[in-house]
Amino acid sequence: MIGFARTDTSVLARWWWTVDRWTLFAVAALIGFGILLTLAASPAVAERIGYDTYYFVKRQLAYLLPALTVVFALSLLEPRGVRRVGIVLFAMSLLLLVATLFVGVEIKGARRWLSLGGFSLQPSELVKPAFAVVIAWLMVTAKSSEKFPGLVIALGVYGLVAMLLVLEPDMGQTALVTAIFFAEFFVGGMPLYLIAGGIAFAAVGAVGAYYTLPHFASRINRFLDPSSGDSYQAVTGLEAFMNGGLFGRGPGEGTVKEVLPDAHSDFIFAVAGEELGFFACLIIVAIFAAIVLRAIARSLEAHNLFVLLAVTGLLTQFGTQAIIHMASTLNLMPTKGMTLPFISYGGSSLIGIAITMGLMLALTRKHVGLREV
Repeated sequence: MIGFARTDTSVLARWWWTVDRWTLFAVAALIGFGILLTLAASPAVAERIGYDTYYFVKRQLAYLLPALTVVFALSLLEPRGVRRVGIVLFAMSLLLLVATLFVGVEIKGARRWLSLGGFSLQPSELVKPAFAVVIAWLMVTAKSSEKFPGLVIALGVYGLVAMLLVLEPDMGQTALVTAIFFAEFFVGGMPLYLIAGGIAFAAVGAVGAYYTLPHFASRINRFLDPSSGDSYQAVTGLEAFMNGGLFGRGPGEGTVKEVLPDAHSDFIFAVAGEELGFFACLIIVAIFAAIVLRAIARSLEAHNLFVLLAVTGLLTQFGTQAIIHMASTLNLMPTKGMTLPFISYGGSSLIGIAITMGLMLALTRKHVGLREV
């Protein structure tokens, strides 16, 4: 255990005694699972596409140190600092989203990536945590000042971000942003008629996407009727869980990674099911649940609306992303290319989720929520 006395008033000592250490340990456990599964899954993928055997392993480890630095640095912030970082990051990521539509790399008909000096950046991963903080700030300001049209601005911000994501198109990230917005809207005690109207609007948008985006419609159709198209990844993912059984075949002993295109990223939970087994997968699910429940409990203790709303948005992003990844791998919903936080391969995803966790840890530090925002 780190040797800080309770009387020590240094920045590090104050951080250590106020941060949620159980959440830190849970995040460390997820990172441990991520390193293990990346070592197990990515070499086969790299060799299949002609890269060096440990190409993805090296890149993921290279991103890990900056990600850990981001988590630590952001967790030092006070609520006022969280708000400022959120606003600045949101403005930057919004500009990057716009740039992606014009100069982004096109892959399978979608522009979601920016190529920057040999590295790829997915701006949507950065916009999500910043969006959660900005919406929380706007809603709190609207409640404290009747003259400030915070709700109208919040709706406009949501509409702008959703529109940019749909134009890429990226329906998965659009769904996440929508979930963040309405979760904060609901917890913030907004009028029910606005919430109902928003849900109706989202439903209409989903129907519109089905009829205007062939790729989106194809995924829905294949989920409802596997014989209507190529369901190879979903079927193979389920076979991996059946092969793994209760205790798994052992790390490195699975075969799904040799035939599943995205075994190291979008389907890494299938690799966990085959190589580590059912009980290990339950442990992973329990870790995610523990992080969410701990953060909810600590945000309620703060008695601060901004803290509560921002943590709600950040947790909605974190938890929903994990649920979508695991549910699509288990064929409980249409397949969606979404990473499992801290476990899947992906530099942008790792940095984005590190920002989310750092901001969440900052807001849930003991007594920090009682200070002026």
